Amino acid sequence: MSEIQGLGYMRNLLAKKQGRVSLRYKHYEMKNRPRDLLLTANTKVGFLNSMLGWIPKAVDSLADRLVFKGWKNDNFNLSQIFQMNNPDIFFDSAIISALIGGCSFVYMGLDKEDFPRLKVIDGRDATGIIDPVTNLLTEGYAVLERDPKTDVPVLEAYFLPDTTTYIRKGGDPETFLNPAGIPLLVPIIYRPDAKRPMGHSRISRASMSLLQGACRTVKRSEVSAEFYSFPQKYIIGLSQEEDEAFEKWKATMSTFLTITKDEEGDSPTVGQFTQQNMTPFTEQLRTFAALFAGENGLTLDDLGFVSDNPSSAEAIKASHESLRLTARKAQRTFGSCFLNVGMVSACLRDNKAYRRQQFYLTEPMWEPIFEPDAAALSSIGDGAIKLNQAVPGYFNTDNLPDLTGIDPSQLPAPVTEDANG
Repeated sequence: MSEIQGLGYMRNLLAKKQGRVSLRYKHYEMKNRPRDLLLTANTKVGFLNSMLGWIPKAVDSLADRLVFKGWKNDNFNLSQIFQMNNPDIFFDSAIISALIGGCSFVYMGLDKEDFPRLKVIDGRDATGIIDPVTNLLTEGYAVLERDPKTDVPVLEAYFLPDTTTYIRKGGDPETFLNPAGIPLLVPIIYRPDAKRPMGHSRISRASMSLLQGACRTVKRSEVSAEFYSFPQKYIIGLSQEEDEAFEKWKATMSTFLTITKDEEGDSPTVGQFTQQNMTPFTEQLRTFAALFAGENGLTLDDLGFVSDNPSSAEAIKASHESLRLTARKAQRTFGSCFLNVGMVSACLRDNKAYRRQQFYLTEPMWEPIFEPDAAALSSIGDGAIKLNQAVPGYFNTDNLPDLTGIDPSQLPAPVTEDANG
């Protein structure tokens, strides 16, 4: 067993990581303010704050394709635990929080009927020391409640394998025994590796940098659009007295302007500067969109640059090949993490410390990443018939739903004829 670091260490660890997670949540919630460059910063347009929804699109486009289906070989009845804990909201909340912060956490406790209760906590309010072999924590800390006005922690929890300690502000710590033998705080991790076992955020530094450049481009185009709408004009030949009496704003807005000759009979020369072209801003924004799409496995259609020809389901699937591979990897990682949640919850429910090896038969199941259309279903059906002719029983109701997403239990019963025909 690793050395226990203590509550003070865990608080400092959360304080170090909180800023990075909060920055990514600001980008996801579109509350960040892009940094102005030199020319824009020195003008009187600092109040403009143009935003784009590319970051939420990058996160949601992956999260919406990760639909947890259930468990295969559910020997410990894990489905019951998740069904009693709002699964439609629980899985989506855990996945989105993990994609944004790189890691989210599931806190487990018992309700009034002594049944496991699951709560998702994002990376801003929880942290821990992870065992890289099991992806379970050896020690954990979470802020369970904050003051809504001051954001100061009101209720904290410190998790150890055998105990859970609750610290309420102004009160004495309360310690409860933990029968699971594992801290009741389980991480849900996105793209972990040997260097960063707590995972990586879907919102990369490159994505945030590209978004800031795109937002500055939109801001410049907004400013330039004002000059585009009111192109600059000039008058040559006005005397100083006439120039002082000339109402420039009225001349800008007026559709009919009268300028008389001077005493010598000369009339001023009126002209207009070449009107600014808005195309460079559109092209620059499209360049940023292409870079952002390549960084996140999206297409320009996803970011608002709609192509002329509509794509078929197969074309959409082919253009999102990078996103499909990312979703497959996320399914493997999240599936293992949700199995850890189920195992610890089962220990808490049964008041027994199970071993991880006892759950080796239980496998997570996911809905297809891309739902097939009618043409794809037809081709899958033809292929299944041919394969079953060569290898009888190769495709059946157990594995065909993984390709089609159709639950065989919801299909109508086959119609049979009675003895009278």
